Amino acid sequence: MSDRLPPLTALRAFDAAARHMSFAKAADELNVTPAALSFQIKSLEEHLGQPLFRRLNRAVELTEAGRTLAPGTEKGFAALQAAWSATRRLQDNTTLTVTAGPALTAKWLAPRLYEFARAHPEIDLRFSATLRNLDFERDDVDVAIRFGYGQDDGLYSVPVRQEWLTPVMTPELAARFPTPQDLTKAPLIHDDSINFLNPPCDWPAWFRAVGVDFTPTHGAHFSNADHAIDAAVAGVGVALGRRPMIIKDVIEGRLVMPFKTAVETKARFRFLCRSGEETRPQIAAFRDWFLAEIEKTAHISDGLEIIPVEDIPPA
Repeated sequence: MSDRLPPLTALRAFDAAARHMSFAKAADELNVTPAALSFQIKSLEEHLGQPLFRRLNRAVELTEAGRTLAPGTEKGFAALQAAWSATRRLQDNTTLTVTAGPALTAKWLAPRLYEFARAHPEIDLRFSATLRNLDFERDDVDVAIRFGYGQDDGLYSVPVRQEWLTPVMTPELAARFPTPQDLTKAPLIHDDSINFLNPPCDWPAWFRAVGVDFTPTHGAHFSNADHAIDAAVAGVGVALGRRPMIIKDVIEGRLVMPFKTAVETKARFRFLCRSGEETRPQIAAFRDWFLAEIEKTAHISDGLEIIPVEDIPPA
Protein backbone atom coordinates (compact mmCIF):
# COMPACT_ATOMS: atom_id res chain seq x y z
CA MET A 1 0.00 0.00 0.00
CA SER A 2 1.41 3.39 -1.05
CA ASP A 3 1.10 6.71 0.82
CA ARG A 4 0.88 8.43 -2.53
CA LEU A 5 -2.54 9.95 -3.09
CA PRO A 6 -4.65 8.19 -5.72
CA PRO A 7 -6.06 10.09 -8.72
CA LEU A 8 -8.69 12.73 -7.82
CA THR A 9 -11.11 11.20 -10.33
CA ALA A 10 -11.10 7.95 -8.34
CA LEU A 11 -11.56 9.80 -5.03
CA ARG A 12 -14.39 11.83 -6.52
CA ALA A 13 -16.12 8.66 -7.72
CA PHE A 14 -15.83 7.18 -4.22
CA ASP A 15 -17.12 10.39 -2.60
CA ALA A 16 -20.24 10.44 -4.81
CA ALA A 17 -20.92 6.73 -4.27
CA ALA A 18 -20.46 7.03 -0.51
CA ARG A 19 -22.88 9.99 -0.32
CA HIS A 20 -25.55 8.31 -2.44
CA MET A 21 -24.82 4.72 -1.36
CA SER A 22 -25.57 3.88 -4.97
CA PHE A 23 -23.22 3.47 -7.89
CA ALA A 24 -25.99 4.35 -10.35
CA LYS A 25 -26.91 7.63 -8.61
CA ALA A 26 -23.25 8.54 -8.23
CA ALA A 27 -22.70 7.91 -11.94
CA ASP A 28 -25.65 10.19 -12.77
CA GLU A 29 -24.20 12.97 -10.59
CA LEU A 30 -20.81 12.74 -12.28
CA ASN A 31 -22.23 12.25 -15.80
CA VAL A 32 -20.40 8.96 -16.35
CA THR A 33 -21.60 5.42 -16.94
CA PRO A 34 -22.02 3.07 -13.95
CA ALA A 35 -19.30 0.88 -15.50
CA ALA A 36 -16.85 3.80 -15.62
CA LEU A 37 -17.63 4.74 -12.03
CA SER A 38 -17.22 1.13 -10.89
CA PHE A 39 -13.85 1.01 -12.64
CA GLN A 40 -12.68 4.17 -10.81
CA ILE A 41 -13.70 2.77 -7.43
CA LYS A 42 -12.06 -0.56 -8.22
CA SER A 43 -8.81 1.22 -9.07
CA LEU A 44 -9.04 3.12 -5.78
CA GLU A 45 -9.49 -0.13 -3.85
CA GLU A 46 -6.47 -1.61 -5.62
CA HIS A 47 -4.46 1.48 -4.73
CA LEU A 48 -5.51 1.12 -1.08
CA GLY A 49 -5.13 -2.63 -0.99
CA GLN A 50 -8.55 -3.37 0.52
CA PRO A 51 -12.23 -3.00 -0.42
CA LEU A 52 -14.16 0.20 0.31
CA PHE A 53 -17.62 -1.18 -0.46
CA ARG A 54 -19.44 -4.44 0.04
CA ARG A 55 -21.37 -5.19 -3.13
CA LEU A 56 -24.77 -6.61 -2.22
CA ASN A 57 -27.51 -7.83 -4.56
CA ARG A 58 -29.21 -4.45 -5.11
CA ALA A 59 -27.22 -2.14 -2.87
CA VAL A 60 -23.78 -1.33 -1.54
CA GLU A 61 -22.51 -0.59 1.93
CA LEU A 62 -19.26 0.86 3.18
CA THR A 63 -16.59 -1.32 4.72
CA GLU A 64 -14.68 -0.10 7.77
CA ALA A 65 -12.08 1.37 5.42
CA GLY A 66 -14.83 3.10 3.42
CA ARG A 67 -16.39 4.57 6.57
CA THR A 68 -12.98 5.91 7.57
CA LEU A 69 -12.31 7.49 4.18
CA ALA A 70 -15.76 8.94 3.44
CA PRO A 71 -15.83 11.94 5.85
CA GLY A 72 -12.43 13.15 4.69
CA THR A 73 -13.25 12.95 0.99
CA GLU A 74 -16.57 14.75 1.49
CA LYS A 75 -14.93 17.58 3.45
CA GLY A 76 -12.02 17.69 1.03
CA PHE A 77 -14.15 18.12 -2.08
CA ALA A 78 -16.35 20.66 -0.27
CA ALA A 79 -13.24 22.66 0.62
CA LEU A 80 -11.99 22.46 -2.97
CA GLN A 81 -15.35 23.66 -4.26
CA ALA A 82 -15.39 26.55 -1.79
CA ALA A 83 -11.84 27.55 -2.70
CA TRP A 84 -12.61 27.40 -6.42
CA SER A 85 -15.78 29.49 -5.98
CA ALA A 86 -13.91 32.06 -3.88
CA THR A 87 -11.18 32.30 -6.51
CA ARG A 88 -13.70 32.78 -9.30
CA ARG A 89 -15.46 35.52 -7.29
CA LEU A 90 -12.20 37.48 -7.18
CA GLN A 91 -12.46 37.87 -10.95
CA ASP A 92 -16.14 38.88 -10.90
CA ASN A 93 -16.85 42.52 -10.10
CA THR A 94 -20.19 42.67 -11.86
CA THR A 95 -22.41 40.14 -10.02
CA LEU A 96 -23.74 40.62 -6.49
CA THR A 97 -25.92 38.03 -4.74
CA VAL A 98 -27.73 39.30 -1.65
CA THR A 99 -29.88 37.37 0.80
CA ALA A 100 -32.32 39.00 3.22
CA GLY A 101 -35.56 38.09 4.95
CA PRO A 102 -38.79 38.24 2.91
CA ALA A 103 -40.26 41.04 5.06
CA LEU A 104 -37.24 43.33 4.81
CA THR A 105 -36.98 42.60 1.09
CA ALA A 106 -40.64 43.45 0.47
CA LYS A 107 -40.98 46.47 2.78
CA TRP A 108 -37.56 48.10 2.66
CA LEU A 109 -35.19 46.77 0.00
CA ALA A 110 -37.40 46.23 -3.04
CA PRO A 111 -38.90 49.76 -3.10
CA ARG A 112 -35.38 51.27 -3.05
CA LEU A 113 -33.47 49.01 -5.42
CA TYR A 114 -34.24 51.19 -8.44
CA GLU A 115 -31.92 53.85 -7.03
CA PHE A 116 -29.07 51.37 -6.56
CA ALA A 117 -29.58 49.92 -10.04
CA ARG A 118 -29.59 53.40 -11.56
CA ALA A 119 -26.38 54.37 -9.74
CA HIS A 120 -24.62 51.07 -10.55
CA PRO A 121 -25.83 49.75 -13.91
CA GLU A 122 -22.64 47.67 -14.16
CA ILE A 123 -23.71 45.43 -11.25
CA ASP A 124 -25.98 42.46 -11.88
CA LEU A 125 -27.94 42.30 -8.59
CA ARG A 126 -29.53 39.02 -7.54
CA PHE A 127 -31.72 38.53 -4.49
CA SER A 128 -32.65 35.53 -2.38
CA ALA A 129 -35.47 36.43 0.02
CA THR A 130 -35.44 33.76 2.70
CA LEU A 131 -35.35 33.35 6.47
CA ARG A 132 -32.94 30.45 6.08
CA ASN A 133 -29.39 31.38 7.00
CA LEU A 134 -27.66 30.71 3.71
CA ASP A 135 -24.06 29.53 3.75
CA PHE A 136 -21.72 32.01 2.06
CA GLU A 137 -19.66 29.24 0.52
CA ARG A 138 -22.19 26.52 -0.27
CA ASP A 139 -24.93 28.88 -1.51
CA ASP A 140 -22.57 31.27 -3.33
CA VAL A 141 -23.92 34.36 -1.52
CA ASP A 142 -21.95 37.63 -1.41
CA VAL A 143 -23.94 39.66 1.15
CA ALA A 144 -26.46 38.78 3.85
CA ILE A 145 -28.68 41.19 5.77
CA ARG A 146 -29.87 39.46 8.90
CA PHE A 147 -31.86 40.38 12.00
CA GLY A 148 -31.11 38.91 15.38
CA TYR A 149 -28.53 38.82 18.11
CA GLY A 150 -25.83 37.65 15.76
CA GLN A 151 -22.97 35.20 16.01
CA ASP A 152 -20.84 36.69 13.27
CA ASP A 153 -17.46 35.11 14.01
CA GLY A 154 -15.25 35.09 10.95
CA LEU A 155 -17.49 37.51 9.03
CA TYR A 156 -17.33 41.20 8.26
CA SER A 157 -20.31 42.55 10.19
CA VAL A 158 -21.78 46.06 10.30
CA PRO A 159 -24.71 46.57 12.71
CA VAL A 160 -27.24 49.19 11.61
CA ARG A 161 -29.39 51.61 13.58
CA GLN A 162 -31.27 50.63 16.69
CA GLU A 163 -34.36 48.52 16.08
CA TRP A 164 -37.56 49.61 17.79
CA LEU A 165 -41.28 48.91 17.68
CA THR A 166 -44.24 51.25 18.08
CA PRO A 167 -47.97 51.02 17.31
CA VAL A 168 -48.98 51.88 13.74
CA MET A 169 -52.45 52.16 12.27
CA THR A 170 -54.45 53.95 9.63
CA PRO A 171 -55.36 57.60 10.32
CA GLU A 172 -59.00 56.50 10.67
CA LEU A 173 -58.17 54.02 13.45
CA ALA A 174 -55.92 56.58 15.12
CA ALA A 175 -58.91 58.91 15.42
CA ARG A 176 -60.94 56.13 17.07
CA PHE A 177 -58.23 55.10 19.53
CA PRO A 178 -56.39 58.29 20.51
CA THR A 179 -54.72 57.10 23.75
CA PRO A 180 -52.73 54.05 24.84
CA GLN A 181 -55.57 53.12 27.19
CA ASP A 182 -57.97 53.18 24.23
CA LEU A 183 -55.82 50.57 22.47
CA THR A 184 -57.02 48.00 25.01
CA LYS A 185 -60.30 48.08 23.06
CA ALA A 186 -58.71 48.12 19.59
CA PRO A 187 -58.20 45.13 17.29
CA LEU A 188 -54.51 44.32 17.73
CA ILE A 189 -52.26 42.63 15.16
CA HIS A 190 -49.46 40.34 16.33
CA ASP A 191 -46.18 39.77 14.45
CA ASP A 192 -45.13 36.25 15.44
CA SER A 193 -41.89 36.47 13.46
CA ILE A 194 -40.22 38.18 16.44
CA ASN A 195 -41.37 35.70 19.07
CA PHE A 196 -37.74 34.59 19.40
CA LEU A 197 -36.73 37.92 20.98
CA ASN A 198 -35.71 37.72 24.61
CA PRO A 199 -36.82 39.78 26.47
CA PRO A 200 -40.02 39.76 24.39
CA CYS A 201 -40.80 42.91 22.39
CA ASP A 202 -44.54 42.39 22.11
CA TRP A 203 -47.79 44.12 22.95
CA PRO A 204 -47.61 43.36 26.71
CA ALA A 205 -44.10 44.91 26.81
CA TRP A 206 -45.27 48.05 24.99
CA PHE A 207 -48.29 48.44 27.27
CA ARG A 208 -46.04 48.13 30.33
CA ALA A 209 -43.73 50.77 28.82
CA VAL A 210 -46.62 53.27 28.70
CA GLY A 211 -47.95 52.31 32.14
CA VAL A 212 -51.05 50.42 30.99
CA ASP A 213 -51.77 47.11 32.72
CA PHE A 214 -53.08 45.06 29.82
CA THR A 215 -52.22 41.69 28.28
CA PRO A 216 -54.00 41.07 24.96
CA THR A 217 -55.67 37.69 24.58
CA HIS A 218 -57.11 38.13 21.08
CA GLY A 219 -56.08 39.48 17.71
CA ALA A 220 -54.83 38.43 14.30
CA HIS A 221 -51.44 36.68 14.27
CA PHE A 222 -49.08 36.73 11.29
CA SER A 223 -45.91 34.70 10.83
CA ASN A 224 -44.37 37.33 8.51
CA ALA A 225 -43.78 40.94 9.54
CA ASP A 226 -44.73 42.36 6.13
CA HIS A 227 -48.09 40.58 6.24
CA ALA A 228 -48.80 42.10 9.65
CA ILE A 229 -48.02 45.59 8.32
CA ASP A 230 -50.09 45.02 5.18
CA ALA A 231 -53.01 44.06 7.42
CA ALA A 232 -52.59 47.32 9.34
CA VAL A 233 -52.55 49.28 6.06
CA ALA A 234 -55.80 47.54 5.13
CA GLY A 235 -57.39 48.76 8.39
CA VAL A 236 -57.62 45.31 9.97
CA GLY A 237 -56.19 46.60 13.23
CA VAL A 238 -53.21 48.13 15.01
CA ALA A 239 -49.77 46.56 14.50
CA LEU A 240 -46.68 46.87 16.63
CA GLY A 241 -44.43 47.86 13.76
CA ARG A 242 -40.67 47.52 13.44
CA ARG A 243 -38.87 50.57 12.10
CA PRO A 244 -37.76 49.31 8.65
CA MET A 245 -41.08 47.59 8.00
CA ILE A 246 -43.19 50.72 8.51
CA ILE A 247 -41.02 53.54 7.12
CA LYS A 248 -42.48 53.65 3.60
CA ASP A 249 -46.11 53.39 4.72
CA VAL A 250 -45.62 56.04 7.42
CA ILE A 251 -43.82 58.49 5.13
CA GLU A 252 -46.48 58.07 2.44
CA GLY A 253 -49.33 58.51 4.94
CA ARG A 254 -50.95 55.09 4.84
CA LEU A 255 -49.98 54.52 8.46
CA VAL A 256 -49.41 56.85 11.40
CA MET A 257 -47.46 56.51 14.64
CA PRO A 258 -49.77 58.37 17.04
CA PHE A 259 -47.86 57.53 20.23
CA LYS A 260 -44.40 58.70 21.20
CA THR A 261 -43.24 55.57 22.98
CA ALA A 262 -41.23 52.88 21.20
CA VAL A 263 -39.62 49.73 22.57
CA GLU A 264 -36.01 49.08 21.55
CA THR A 265 -35.03 45.48 20.95
CA LYS A 266 -31.62 44.08 21.80
CA ALA A 267 -31.50 42.51 18.33
CA ARG A 268 -30.15 44.36 15.29
CA PHE A 269 -29.99 44.10 11.54
CA ARG A 270 -26.44 43.47 10.36
CA PHE A 271 -24.76 43.78 7.00
CA LEU A 272 -22.63 40.64 6.56
CA CYS A 273 -20.09 39.36 4.07
CA ARG A 274 -16.99 37.20 4.18
CA SER A 275 -14.15 38.80 6.09
CA GLY A 276 -11.78 40.42 3.63
CA GLU A 277 -14.37 40.71 0.84
CA GLU A 278 -15.85 44.01 2.06
CA THR A 279 -13.47 45.84 -0.30
CA ARG A 280 -14.70 44.07 -3.44
CA PRO A 281 -16.17 46.87 -5.59
CA GLN A 282 -19.75 45.59 -5.81
CA ILE A 283 -19.92 44.68 -2.10
CA ALA A 284 -18.49 48.03 -1.02
CA ALA A 285 -20.91 49.85 -3.33
CA PHE A 286 -23.92 47.97 -1.98
CA ARG A 287 -22.82 48.45 1.65
CA ASP A 288 -22.36 52.21 1.18
CA TRP A 289 -25.73 52.52 -0.55
CA PHE A 290 -27.47 50.40 2.11
CA LEU A 291 -26.12 52.44 5.02
CA ALA A 292 -26.82 55.75 3.24
CA GLU A 293 -30.44 54.72 2.59
CA ILE A 294 -30.90 53.94 6.29
CA GLU A 295 -29.62 57.41 7.21
CA LYS A 296 -32.06 59.05 4.78
CA THR A 297 -34.97 57.90 6.95
CA ALA A 298 -33.33 58.32 10.37
CA HIS A 299 -35.68 61.23 11.07
CA ILE A 300 -38.54 58.78 11.61
CA SER A 301 -37.15 58.33 15.14
CA ASP A 302 -37.34 62.05 15.90
CA GLY A 303 -39.60 62.81 18.84
CA LEU A 304 -39.88 59.19 19.98
CA GLU A 305 -39.07 58.11 23.49
CA ILE A 306 -37.21 54.89 22.75
CA ILE A 307 -37.13 52.63 25.79
CA PRO A 308 -34.74 49.65 25.85
CA VAL A 309 -36.78 46.51 26.43
CA GLU A 310 -34.54 45.47 29.31
CA ASP A 311 -35.53 48.69 31.15
CA ILE A 312 -39.25 47.88 31.03
CA PRO A 313 -40.57 46.47 34.33
CA PRO A 314 -41.35 42.75 34.08
CA ALA A 315 -44.94 41.56 34.12
